[in-house]
Amino acid sequence: MKKNKIYCSDACPFCQRAYQLLEKRGIPFTKHHVKSPSDWDEVMELTGRSTVPQVFINGVHVGGFDDLSAADQSGKLDKILAQ
Repeated sequence: MKKNKIYCSDACPFCQRAYQLLEKRGIPFTKHHVKSPSDWDEVMELTGRSTVPQVFINGVHVGGFDDLSAADQSGKLDKILAQ
């Protein structure tokens, strides 16, 4: 099984919402706290984005919280989880 990972900051309200959505769905995940410039470089390299959260489900980059929420509502998240 591929890992579910969130690049995040606990001070970020959108990160908190992403945690809540995944926990509500029973989707396990690990947090990768973005603190240092090298952490931000890693996020940019992987996603092309400079914001958190950045959510990966089964190794697939879903995006930020709005993207995660939209994927959940549209059924796309279920398809990613089924991979």
